[in-house]
Amino acid sequence: MYTNKVKKVVAVHDLSGVGRVSLTVVIPILSSMGFQVCPLPTAVLSSHTQYPRFSFLDLTDEMVKIIREWEELEVQFDTFYTGYLGSPRQVQIVDGFISDFRTPDSLVVIDPVLGDNGRLYSNIDATMVYEMQKLIHRADVITPNLTELFYLLDKPYQTEISDDELKFYLRELSDKGPEVVIITSVPVADNPHMTSVYAYNRSGNRYWKVTCPYLPAHYPGTGDTFTSVITGALMQGDSLPIALDRAAQFILQGIRATFGYEYDNREGILLEKVLHNLDMPIQINSYELIG
Repeated sequence: MYTNKVKKVVAVHDLSGVGRVSLTVVIPILSSMGFQVCPLPTAVLSSHTQYPRFSFLDLTDEMVKIIREWEELEVQFDTFYTGYLGSPRQVQIVDGFISDFRTPDSLVVIDPVLGDNGRLYSNIDATMVYEMQKLIHRADVITPNLTELFYLLDKPYQTEISDDELKFYLRELSDKGPEVVIITSVPVADNPHMTSVYAYNRSGNRYWKVTCPYLPAHYPGTGDTFTSVITGALMQGDSLPIALDRAAQFILQGIRATFGYEYDNREGILLEKVLHNLDMPIQINSYELIG
């Protein structure tokens, strides 16, 4: 019997009450792109961690119970999408979960949240880096920023890096498991007003680059937004360069919609103003194939 079912994506992220990050970004984006989002929450926070104070409820033990219930119900997921994980044990739980639940047709997207600007986040240590290095073996797609790229490869951080060097690092990271490696937040030499995203697809051995304006404002949750759009685009059958274009353009639209407001940047981009753009045809004009 033919069934045209809605695809399920399990989202392993934390939930913050204030500030558009993690699940409060992931759920609306992927839902608006036509997918059922099944949250596997790692923690509940009153607000995200860039606020000076916040409450924090660790859900590590609850994650095990949720996964056990899903196993009893024989729930199946089309896509596994993981973001910030709070401890080595959580990484191990997610590793086992993906191993037990995935099928040959599953898509596994891992955003290996470790650090930024050349440094690990305050609650991330060498053990977490080691566990994340193991977890990406499970992935089809990973989306580290430039800092996370170097930590995953155990190499010193650098910002002045040629296309040929980046291509080598992309391929080296792909050799550890993921077919697609997407690197975000790559500075453009001699142009502080631009930033680039590089990607490598082992299938076809192709490298892609998208460069877009860098606006002088920092909004939490843009990484979650970018990877969520990439995930949705790949789930709906877009090619990798189209997915990159779609995600980069959506981020730019979100920041531009937010930029003109007198507004606390910590709340993230005004997602509600631009969600409808995910239904619009994409202008294919910003990606390039790197030789």
